[in-house]
Amino acid sequence: MKHVLLIDDDPTIRDLLSDYLSQHAFRVSAIGDSRSLAQIVATDIVDLVIVDLNLGPEDGLEIVRRLASTSDAPIIIISGDRLDEADKVIGLELGAVDYVTKPFGVRELLARVRVSLREKPALKKRRERKIYRFSDWELDIDARKLADASGGSTKLTTGEFRLLTAFLKAPQRILSREHLLTESRSHDDEVFDRSIDVLVLRLRRKLESDPSRPKIIRTERGAGYVLDTDVTVVDARRGRP
Repeated sequence: MKHVLLIDDDPTIRDLLSDYLSQHAFRVSAIGDSRSLAQIVATDIVDLVIVDLNLGPEDGLEIVRRLASTSDAPIIIISGDRLDEADKVIGLELGAVDYVTKPFGVRELLARVRVSLREKPALKKRRERKIYRFSDWELDIDARKLADASGGSTKLTTGEFRLLTAFLKAPQRILSREHLLTESRSHDDEVFDRSIDVLVLRLRRKLESDPSRPKIIRTERGAGYVLDTDVTVVDARRGRP
């Protein structure tokens, strides 16, 4: 079931869209502002985001920019009927893939949601096409895909992805919690020291054959953690190191 994150400060619209999308086999998280946004994106898989650009005191375009820089989820913006066309263009340039203008029909929005999930976003900023190979795993940075030796994929939350990337950039080096905290959060995340321990535990459950006796991510008491394995970086476009 695809997970849709809806950000709209109008409770009537939130309830209407949440109910309608839920009736069409989507799991919906609906919030009225960005205060809990970072926590949701860091701890759950979000497949698509719907953002109302008119969020009272908040800048909807800034939320679009932040989401586009930290998540691969397609973004659909909701604009007011009197919103300047320039704001729509800016929203698309910042990373949104589509928009609807109020008033709009729920069937139209549903169709746009399905199309956005089906098609690869043409305006999404492309990341480095790097693949990190380590132990019996490989992480495709551009696709955010973690695959095992047999090709089976394992989903990562945004927080898990950032943390694993931080480890892969510095293999066989002891990394402090403070360093991992900085590397694995966006600028406005409310992430605390012990959150790193929780993310490490979740990564171990996905990477280790025996998470209780980790061999890939080891704990260095009083110092932090270390990715205790060789890492090879491959250019995904060329298929070679």
